[in-house]
Order: sequence, then structure tokens, then C-alpha cells
Amino acid sequence: MSVVVDEETFEAEVLQRSRQLPVVVDFWADWCGPCKALSPALEKAAAAREGKVVLAKVDVDANPQLSSLFRVQGIPAVKAFRDGGVVDEFVGALPPARVDAFFDSLVPSRADELLAAGDELSLREAAELEPRRADLAVALAQARLERGAENEALEAVEGHDGDFAAAGIAARIRLARAGIARDAFAALDRGEREPALDALIEELERTENHSRDDLRRAIVGVLSDLDPADPTARAYRRKLAAALG
Repeated sequence: MSVVVDEETFEAEVLQRSRQLPVVVDFWADWCGPCKALSPALEKAAAAREGKVVLAKVDVDANPQLSSLFRVQGIPAVKAFRDGGVVDEFVGALPPARVDAFFDSLVPSRADELLAAGDELSLREAAELEPRRADLAVALAQARLERGAENEALEAVEGHDGDFAAAGIAARIRLARAGIARDAFAALDRGEREPALDALIEELERTENHSRDDLRRAIVGVLSDLDPADPTARAYRRKLAAALG
């Protein structure tokens, strides 16, 4: 089900409403054949995600100011709004599969919803739904570590060696089992990230054996949680490079 929007109602029905739910706006015209071809796919995609996304329709002939404001140069033009602004768009009559993919990009998947829930049971279900997603595996492993289930945490990140955070967790478990840097990891669990990183780097500097690689992976895994532009991340990457140098 779609809502018809005009220049008077666009602010409330699209811009304001998009602060609660994604709103997909179909700019169309009655004379436009491709618009009529696209419409059923849009309606079906919106209906399948009822309550999670809104479909609005704007007649470009009746609402020229909206067409000008949003630079509609060809129709059908479909624009997705979130938080009062356009976040994605396409022009032309896409096939239904691509329309579905467009809607999927706007609406959280079941796995995303479970990740947001954050409890271990939900995270396990999410990882089962999308086993290739490293972020789900990492979240599940962290939840298991919180209750001391190292074997289960290691199992969660198996197969995700290419992900820095996942590789860091696996390295942490191997180090802890060898009795290395346990105090650093305890500090990390208490939320003391910088003292933990300092301790890990100090351990790296005085270690000469094969554990160096795992210490490096553990440090990189911790840093992967930070924005690359974060001054703390930049400072500790320099410290890590110096310790490895």
C-alpha cells in the first residue's frame, strides 16, 4: 500500500516520517509506461516489508517544485529517504529482484535485528542465519568470552581469519591458554582499552618466539574496533609499528 504525496504533504509524509522509518518515494507520471511497469514491483516490495518501510508516490506533473527540488530529470525516479535526506536512488524500471535488493538495503535484515538485541541466544541465531558475516561471529564470540566459554568463542570465529577482529579474538584465546598477557585481556574486559594496549605492546616488545604473531593479531583486533581516524588508533598503530620494527 502506498501513500500519495504532494507539495503540501511532502514535509510531513516523507521528510518527517523518514526519521522513524525509511520512506521510498516513486516520482512518476500517468503517461509514463516504464512507471506503470515498475509500480507493481515497488508495491510488492513495500508490502513484503510492511511496518518497516513506507512507499510514497509523487506525480511529477502535478508537483513540479518537488521534481525540481530533488532534481528529477527522468522517470520513474525512485529515491529513498532516511532522517530527512536522500540515502539511495535509482532511475528506470528495474526488474523485481533489483527492486527487492534496493528495499533490502534500507530495511534491517532478521540477522541485523538479532545483532541489535545483543544477547547470546540472539547472536547465535544471527550467526546461523548469515554464517559468512564476520561481525556476527565476532559479537557471538565476545558474548561467549564474557561467560568464560573460550572453546565456544573460538568456534564462533573459525573460518573468519581474514577479519581483523575475528583473528584478534582467536589470537587472544591462544595467548590466554599459554598464560600470556592475561592481565592485559582482563583490563580490556574491564573497558580499560589503553592500559590493555600498552600491556600488549610491552609483551610484544619482550617476546621473541612464535607468540609475537598472536600478540600482533590481538592488538590489531582491538584497534579494529576504533575509527581509523581516531587519534588513539593512530597513536597505537605507530606504537605497534615501532614494536615490530
